[in-house]
Amino acid sequence: MSCDVSLGRLKPCKDSVGGIKNIYFVNFGDFGQIDYNSTDTDVIDSLDGAAAGATSAYKYEVHFSSSFTQNIQSSSENGTTAFEQVLEMTLHRLSKEDHKEIKMLAWGHPHVIVEDQNDNFFVAGLVNGMEVTGGTIVTGQALGDLSGYTLTLTGMERVPANFLASDLAAAGVTVVEGV
Repeated sequence: MSCDVSLGRLKPCKDSVGGIKNIYFVNFGDFGQIDYNSTDTDVIDSLDGAAAGATSAYKYEVHFSSSFTQNIQSSSENGTTAFEQVLEMTLHRLSKEDHKEIKMLAWGHPHVIVEDQNDNFFVAGLVNGMEVTGGTIVTGQALGDLSGYTLTLTGMERVPANFLASDLAAAGVTVVEGV
């Protein structure tokens, strides 16, 4: 395998923005056939379950209250490179329904799809899932303080989070909206 760089990069236009729109959780192992783009293995065309639309993704709206970072961890001494995927999310308002879901997230290791403000979809924890590694359930102190949840999910993969070629429906994923 060649590790040589094969493309240059021009300075892009200033039409990109930061932030996350939505986070989608998929129970670990629920991705069926993963179809990569035939010309670019960093792009996934579909995540079909056993039957079309059989994979469910549970949508969490987080407009501008969360971040997704991928840290490159490379060691010349060991000859290894891994990509740490870190999702930090804030969910406003406490509820008994959310308490249960937060507990399930903490106990499990779901796959996570991150939709950013540029309409990119990233599949994090594709092979190994992501673990809740920290967080808070907080009432706040003053009237203007957060009453809600903060969660940090961390995953470690061999490659950066893949892009999805299109939206979730086109990728064979059924989105389950919240209440």
